[in-house]
Amino acid sequence: MRFSGSTKDLPHVVIVGGGFGGLQAAKGLARAPVRVTLVDKHTYHMFRPLMYEVATGLLTADEVAPPLRVILRRQRNVDVRRGEVTGIDAPNQIVQVEPCDLPYDYLILATGIRSNYFGNDTWKQFAPSLDSLDDADTIRGNILSAFEKAERLAACSADPELIQAMMTFILVGGGTVGVELAGTIAELCRLALNDEFRHIDPAIAKIFLYEGAPRILPTFPEDLSKKASQHLESLGVQVRTGVKIERVDGTGVVAGGVHVPSGTVLWAAGVIASPAATWLGAEAGRGGRVKVNADLSVPGLPNVFVIGDTADVVANKRNLLGIKSGRGEMPGLAQPAMQEGRFVSKLIAARVEGKQIQSTFSYIDMGDLAIVGRAYAVADLRFWRSAGFIAWLLWASVHISSLIGYANRFFVLTHWAIAFLTNRRHERTYRGS
Repeated sequence: MRFSGSTKDLPHVVIVGGGFGGLQAAKGLARAPVRVTLVDKHTYHMFRPLMYEVATGLLTADEVAPPLRVILRRQRNVDVRRGEVTGIDAPNQIVQVEPCDLPYDYLILATGIRSNYFGNDTWKQFAPSLDSLDDADTIRGNILSAFEKAERLAACSADPELIQAMMTFILVGGGTVGVELAGTIAELCRLALNDEFRHIDPAIAKIFLYEGAPRILPTFPEDLSKKASQHLESLGVQVRTGVKIERVDGTGVVAGGVHVPSGTVLWAAGVIASPAATWLGAEAGRGGRVKVNADLSVPGLPNVFVIGDTADVVANKRNLLGIKSGRGEMPGLAQPAMQEGRFVSKLIAARVEGKQIQSTFSYIDMGDLAIVGRAYAVADLRFWRSAGFIAWLLWASVHISSLIGYANRFFVLTHWAIAFLTNRRHERTYRGS
């Protein structure tokens, strides 16, 4: 049963951000005697783990980014607002957002992350990142148009080196997103685009994955990282570790002092938190994240909570078997954000109702999963590791079950099955040259 009474005079909870953490916090307050305003600059909830499939044409945006209003339409104590927050007036408890500011009794900041170009923001125009649906559309257009440009050049007997540059794809960053994009682009070139062109062979496309660290997937155990790298190499991806990107421009990149011509460069090299710490005048930790107390509140602001990738959280951990694994920082994954959102919503509901509950956040470590290619993934559940088809089945099951709505789960499963059996991509349209 959800709260259905009048909300006019109830405590006001403002949630900034409709990602995994913010959405779980809003849902967790469904039965609480509060009124909730969820603010996001987008109208949709972006299922970030599958955005690379939108960017490579395997899925459509609707399947991984349902509208926030649709998700929360039955929760009568929630008001969804589209707007971009520009600041927080903490002393007066006001969220600054156009067209009108929002006063709050409790504030939850779940503003997430954005791509980090490490002081080289001019590179973004040449190397888009995957932060929104618009970015996914841009990346898909860049990938598909690269082959169209190469086909036109080949039909006109242009310089073979120029044609090869058009069919050279560079991924910067060997984390989960970079690995997933590299593997999917490799399969797109060698399987999905087979026999579609008359003057070029997409299978000869070159795909480079650059990672500045000694190995890709640095958060995974070394043996799984090695297996992922070997599988990418078997797909035709050239993995380059320990190499820094020194310049990105319209002709390609300079990596390790060598210029690599490319018509398509994609950025997945790192992230930085939103400016929430600046808004609050709070201490920032790693990646600009707000350092929080054990209950996820901001020091000195007991009614302001920061969760997800916006927060620098250190908490006790235990794995799926309930075995404690000490204290540690929360990884930038969906599960910590979701657990933190549920924790904060319970804490606020208890405070409003005058109840006392456990006020120290602890984390159930669900492990790490990453897909590396067609029916191949790596999985680290802390007590069990795997690489290959079994890990891929686990990856697929977890992601399908995490999608919002039975219809989306059905459509994604259907499109995966079609792609697996036919090598076709569901979404091949794009706008651009």
